[in-house]
Amino acid sequence: MSCSSSGNARVPRKSHEANEQAKAEAGRRQPTQQRSRERQERILSVATQLIADAGSDQLKMSEIAERSQISIGSLYQYFPDKASVIRTLAERFNAESRRCIAEALQAVEDRQGLQAAYCGLLDLYYAFVMAAPVMRDIWSGMQADKQLLQLELEESRVAGKLLAETILRVDPDRDEKQVNESAFLIWQLGESTMRLAITCGPEEGRGLVEAFKRMSLREIMAPGSAGAIV
Repeated sequence: MSCSSSGNARVPRKSHEANEQAKAEAGRRQPTQQRSRERQERILSVATQLIADAGSDQLKMSEIAERSQISIGSLYQYFPDKASVIRTLAERFNAESRRCIAEALQAVEDRQGLQAAYCGLLDLYYAFVMAAPVMRDIWSGMQADKQLLQLELEESRVAGKLLAETILRVDPDRDEKQVNESAFLIWQLGESTMRLAITCGPEEGRGLVEAFKRMSLREIMAPGSAGAIV
């Protein structure tokens, strides 16, 4: 028996009306959803500017609502508290960071490529946070909140896993457990190094990044249990 319907078959009137009603409701929802997305983007844009101007410690929900030209009640429908605003901004930064890391490491085929990709990522990360001071204050807000701090740790696990997978692809004889532990630790220490570097002057900060690069490369590039930087 064929599952296709006859060309002369008619759609039952009730079913046709239901379909038309569903289309109408979808049409009404779409502008509402669009307005909702636009409002959320405006809220985040305002919050970013306020953090850049005065820091995350001084961020107030009432001021976000006033600058966004919405009621405080409407703001709470999108973000229940200040931590949720900071978390959303951090998650967006993390998603972009993760994309860059994955893209850079995916192309690695040998040890030279691994070293170049890793050093390039550190340089790119440092340049970004130097050019986007708002990230310094978002970091500060994250350190003061246990849930937000957990978000940073999870990102270090994700980035560390990408690094570990690349190391093992280049050097499959390495101990997998040790590589995973080292990669997680390296990435988390890298976050701490960046926070320290941007609190120092440009010259000293750049030197700290280079020092961390040398130290972490000794572990990343070690063939087996010991070795030297290529």
